[in-house]
Amino acid sequence: MRKIIHIDMDAFYASVEQRDFPEYRGVPLVVGGPPNSRGVVATASYEARKYGVRSAMPCSQAARLCPHAVFVPPRFDAYKAVSAKIREIFRRYTDVIEPLSLDEAYLDVTTDKRAIGSAMEIARQIKAAIRSELGLTASAGISVNKFVAKIASDMQKPDGLTFIGPSRIERFMENLPVEKFFGVGKVTAAKMKQMQLFTGADLKRLSEVELVRLFGKSGRFYYHIVRGVDDRPVQPDRELKSIAVEDTFGEDLHRVAAMEEELEKIATKLAGRMQSRKLKGRTITLKIRFADFRLITRSHSLPYYTDAGEEILSAARNSLQLVMAPEPIAVRLLGISVSNFDRINLASNQLSLF
Repeated sequence: MRKIIHIDMDAFYASVEQRDFPEYRGVPLVVGGPPNSRGVVATASYEARKYGVRSAMPCSQAARLCPHAVFVPPRFDAYKAVSAKIREIFRRYTDVIEPLSLDEAYLDVTTDKRAIGSAMEIARQIKAAIRSELGLTASAGISVNKFVAKIASDMQKPDGLTFIGPSRIERFMENLPVEKFFGVGKVTAAKMKQMQLFTGADLKRLSEVELVRLFGKSGRFYYHIVRGVDDRPVQPDRELKSIAVEDTFGEDLHRVAAMEEELEKIATKLAGRMQSRKLKGRTITLKIRFADFRLITRSHSLPYYTDAGEEILSAARNSLQLVMAPEPIAVRLLGISVSNFDRINLASNQLSLF
């Protein structure tokens, strides 16, 4: 039987800031854009979360909810350095590690390096090491598969430790709200609730054929997971799918020339990141969020691999011009991503930044 641990750092960016700057401790802290900007919240401290501030929320909204919050810009180099140290702690126990982001990872400790045997004890030791060595807290979920371990890690935050054993899984899944299921976003959750499907138990009443008819191939996953079946392996060598840079502007851009100027900055930064990781890709995707919050993407695949800023910019600019013809539309966000990497030289990097 597999032993899977999901580790999720608690309010990671904000916790690093509070650790490094004592004046931020105990106060509502928002890591993201300025309070009067249209940037978004990257992470909020638990003091800020009490006021309803959440990740991905517009900073202006966060400022209205918590006027006395302190806003600080993110320091990604610092967070990456801490993340590397967290991975070093993980590797003391297992090499089967699947990072999901800087602050989150799965560990398969079915066979652990220290022959501890107990996944609960391994999770306790990891949490203790993160606290004593890095001055941070993490929450851990332990189970026999990835899905349940991930849900468990969120149950007693912050500084939580939750084990859901085989005998509890099926009942646990039956009581789980549909919006907690992997792949169920707001639109799918709303569709399910219109069908009077509110929990795992409701989904369980449907056959696999019915679920596939209603929800496509995801229906097959729902059928199995509600019965506690998730055979997905922890993948230590999971490939990087894309890398990107985007920017939300303080004021809407109305002229194509201004948009192209911003795209040049974005392409230059993106090329620098790719070159530092020795990545070359063929597919360039332009991301545009309009002033009315509509979001579109346009992709173009080159006949060769590239990491050159000029070539990335040229492909993105061509896509932009097609979207903006014949009349420009006001834009609040632009982004460029590169994917379809040269697999021969693909670096082992787990973080997709788009």
